[in-house]
Amino acid sequence: MSETNEKAAQDPEVVLGELWQRNYDPTTRQIIEELPIRPHWRCLDVGAGLGSMSYWMAERVPQGSVLAVDTETRHLSGRGFSNLTVRQLDVTEADFEEESFDLILLRSVLAHLGDPEKVLEKAVEWLSPGGWVVAEDFYFLPSEDGPSALNRKVVDAYTGAAAQSGMDMRLGRRLPAMLARTGLDDVETRLRPLGPGQGDRENELMRRRMELQGHPLVENGLLTAEEIAEFNAGLDDPRSRDVTTLLFSVQGRRTT
Repeated sequence: MSETNEKAAQDPEVVLGELWQRNYDPTTRQIIEELPIRPHWRCLDVGAGLGSMSYWMAERVPQGSVLAVDTETRHLSGRGFSNLTVRQLDVTEADFEEESFDLILLRSVLAHLGDPEKVLEKAVEWLSPGGWVVAEDFYFLPSEDGPSALNRKVVDAYTGAAAQSGMDMRLGRRLPAMLARTGLDDVETRLRPLGPGQGDRENELMRRRMELQGHPLVENGLLTAEEIAEFNAGLDDPRSRDVTTLLFSVQGRRTT
C-alpha cells in the first residue's frame, strides 16, 4: 500500500465513510434497482461522500452519465469511469439546466441545509419528465424511552452535538410531504429502524463513530471516556437493543 493510501486508510473520515456506505448502500441500491432505470439515464449524486453510489450508478448507466457533487471531494475520484464526473460544489449554489437529469439522489444531505425545500424545488426543475428523486434522511427519536440511563445519556449527547452543528434531527419525517409539495407524483416511503442491536453493520458504525468522534463529547463534559467504552461494550447485548433513529427513504417522480 502506498503512503497516500495508508494515510487515507487511517483517516477517521474515510474509516467512518466506508462503514457508513456498507451500512446504508444496500437500502439505497434496492430502491434505485426497483426504478425503471435505463442505460442512457443522466444521474446526479448530491453529497456523494466517498462515491460508492456514484460508482455503482455509473456501472448501471453505461450509455448515460453520473455527476457526483460534494463540498469536499478529496476522497472522490472518477475511478476510470468515462461516464462519471466529479465536481466540488455546494448544492445550494448549483444552477443546472432544467431537465438535465433522469435520477437525482439526495442522501443525508437535506438535513444539513438551511432551506432544504428550496433545494428540492430546484432539483425537480433539474429533473426530466418521467425522472425520479430519491431522498434519504434521518428522524432521531427522543431518548426518554431508551433501555438504560447510559443509553439515554449517550443518545442525548450525540444528538445534542449534531443539532448544535446545524443538523435538523427531525427532517426525515417531513420528507414525504416535502416531495409531494414540490409537485412530484408516486411518492413512496420506506422506513428502516436504526440503533443499538439493529444489525452488525449498524453496531460497528456506532462503535467506531464513538471511538473516533467521541473526544469532543468528553472534552465538553457530555460523556466520560468510561461511559463511551461501556456503551460500546454493550452494543451486542440484547438487553441494550434500541431504536434511536428512523431512516426515511422517499422517492418521487416528475410526471410533467
